[in-house]
Amino acid sequence: MDVGVLTVPLGGESLDDALAYLAGIGVGAVELGVGGYPGDDHVDRRDLLESESARSSLREALDAHDVRVSAFATHNNPLHPDEGRAAEADEELREAVDLAAAFDVNTVTCFSGLPAGGPDDEVPNWVTAPWPTEHADAHEYQWEVATDYWSDLADHAADRGVDVAIEMHPNMLVYEPHGLLRLREATNERVGANFDPSHLYWQGIDVTEAIRFLGEHDAIHHVHAKDTKVYEANARTKGVLDTTAYTEERDRSWLFRTVGYGHGEEHWKDVVSTLRMVGYDGALSIEHEDSLTSSREGLEKAVDVLQRAVFETTPGDAYWAE
Repeated sequence: MDVGVLTVPLGGESLDDALAYLAGIGVGAVELGVGGYPGDDHVDRRDLLESESARSSLREALDAHDVRVSAFATHNNPLHPDEGRAAEADEELREAVDLAAAFDVNTVTCFSGLPAGGPDDEVPNWVTAPWPTEHADAHEYQWEVATDYWSDLADHAADRGVDVAIEMHPNMLVYEPHGLLRLREATNERVGANFDPSHLYWQGIDVTEAIRFLGEHDAIHHVHAKDTKVYEANARTKGVLDTTAYTEERDRSWLFRTVGYGHGEEHWKDVVSTLRMVGYDGALSIEHEDSLTSSREGLEKAVDVLQRAVFETTPGDAYWAE
């Protein structure tokens, strides 16, 4: 298990400078944006797809800093009711899968997407309650749309030997572990989780229990290291479904925080240990979205906590049990 970083916060720097900085603070893996909300500041998806020379150059840059790619990221909405937006997101995702296969990365991180609530609606609709009953009907419609799309996308990924790691995210159809398993069971085992605990904390989900739950189905393909703090002084009166702007920190019920600033080091050691229990041995990819600190300081503090939490060796024989 190694400490990684989603490089979006360093998008204003060249890839070589970003890799040099990350390697210098002890990072061993990077998650590179190739489209969608993460953007493509550091690599050009189509150039890499079309050019072996471009792929060789990227490999050389990574090798020079002893860093590997844990995943290519393209978080977007391929289920959007606007056909143009959906087509663009679908193209990004399929090409990211093709790139992962060509680059021997074999993992793409993404969102499930979110459809409208009916065939004639124009905007996505996040349904969180079954009543009034038209919301339950809308939810079932959304699952029909999603199952049709993801069955084809999952076959595309399976044909290329690539895992598609879906981040469970609010305002997407899949936002919690049971929804993730529902989509996986409706498609194939290439569909799994990009396990980001930050969106689970504020929903009241026990993160280590969620790891065990998904781990029973070998459904964790990638992990984001990202923390969240619930501020009870606000949550007690407004709940956690908070539409306050992220930059109005004092008034929000919860905030994304740097690893260790929402939950302590002991908790993160438990997260790492539980991931090992269920067989996950990939990257812990830090996603920095803490508005109370700069990107570099947030990354460095997260790396510091995680380096003390991760195991660098494989388990030894349990000689004491013999």
